[in-house]
Amino acid sequence: MTLLIVFTPKAKETFLLTGLLIKEKWGEVAANDFVERSRKVFNTISLQPYIFKSFMDLNVRKGFITKQTSFVYRVHSNQIEILFIWDNRQEPLVTFT
Repeated sequence: MTLLIVFTPKAKETFLLTGLLIKEKWGEVAANDFVERSRKVFNTISLQPYIFKSFMDLNVRKGFITKQTSFVYRVHSNQIEILFIWDNRQEPLVTFT
């Protein structure tokens, strides 16, 4: 069964900001690669939502888009909610509640 992927407003914001940062530092091709890799990873979790480990003993999971970028998501009965995306070289500054 494939679950629907939905983005919170914070996830949309952090996804766009991460893409812009990649574009500024490494160019259009790298930014497009990031978007394509993200699509593939989100497709994978829509089919296998528990593929990544739970995060900080919360009802959320942490997945990886690249070794530099991670995302946190929550699995619901009918959808997967992407909570936010961040650069692994930074501490995430958001909460999951």
